[in-house]
Amino acid sequence: MLDIKDPLLKYKIGIILIPGIGSILAKKLIEYTGGPEEVFRSSKSLLEKIPGIGKTLAGKIAGQQIPDKAQREIEFISKYKIKAYYYLDDDYPERLRHCPDSPVILFAKGNADMNHPRILSIVGTRNATGYGLEFCRNLIFELASGGYDPLIMSGLAYGIDICAHRSALDNNLQTIAALAHGLSTLYPPQHRNFAERITTRGALVTDFPGHIMPERGNFIKRNRLIAGMADATVVIESATKGGALLTADLANSYNRDVFALPGRVTDKRSQGCNNLIKNHKAALINDPRDIEYIMGWTPSEKTEGKTAHCPLSGMGREEKTIMHLLAENSEMSADGISQATGLGASKTSCLLLELEFKSYIISLPGKRYRLSGRPVIT
Repeated sequence: MLDIKDPLLKYKIGIILIPGIGSILAKKLIEYTGGPEEVFRSSKSLLEKIPGIGKTLAGKIAGQQIPDKAQREIEFISKYKIKAYYYLDDDYPERLRHCPDSPVILFAKGNADMNHPRILSIVGTRNATGYGLEFCRNLIFELASGGYDPLIMSGLAYGIDICAHRSALDNNLQTIAALAHGLSTLYPPQHRNFAERITTRGALVTDFPGHIMPERGNFIKRNRLIAGMADATVVIESATKGGALLTADLANSYNRDVFALPGRVTDKRSQGCNNLIKNHKAALINDPRDIEYIMGWTPSEKTEGKTAHCPLSGMGREEKTIMHLLAENSEMSADGISQATGLGASKTSCLLLELEFKSYIISLPGKRYRLSGRPVIT
């Protein structure tokens, strides 16, 4: 992890502030010149000779006071206690180290174990169906209750991403969210509460300096973190194009395992997954045991019969009443819940929405509901 007092810190950060220089070229500059400080002390004529640099980029490097601009970034990470991992340091995430386009510096807010023994990335469409969301929740529940204790990685987006993060937190697993911007902002802002929870049992990570705002191209770039930091990537629902498929392609290029949840051939949100399986770019997954089998995972501790418990202590009396009612019935309609509890239709609707938002229940077609996963109500 970078030391704020490191005299080379402004040069290490300065490298990533050079316009037009990506991770691969930045590493090449450091290698050819002999170090981050030497990059900025080298003459333009010398820089031009480095493959991939040329006159334009050499001029940008030699003609700007970039290390001085890096001082603002140093002040930012110091003020907000952000961790920064340099790609040549021993504590840099080991899985990323083997990716050719891995970040020169990875910024992190939180306390996640970047070298956790098992890291699983879960990605998918922002417009997830009940089918995809239910599988995501059940997959994480089964892995947690089975004693595999994986760290769950995703991108904090709507749909499958946020479902994966929520489920990890609900099952007391570490989770990491890869961001497409710097740590001075958060996108989408609606997920700020979840992001704060993630920093207490995981981390927010990015290779963008603090002042960088979310832009379209950044989301594609951040996908390499999701693919590169994990042992395997699971795609749960995707159309024929989208970020989830790009993440799967990156994972394959890194020689990581890829899994895809199959769906109906007529469902547009499953066509991407079906194509991954059809073209042998992903293994079919329809049961959590598929990951155990293909990855060769064994439980970290024997937990037969272990089940997750809903934190009812944090709920109000009316929410508890609904949870107990759903525990006694496989599923119920909103009207049926309203009649059984004696709550009005409007009040019941609000409570159901809140419980669904907290991932305690799942909404089904026809305004019907059931518990998510297999929580034990006590």
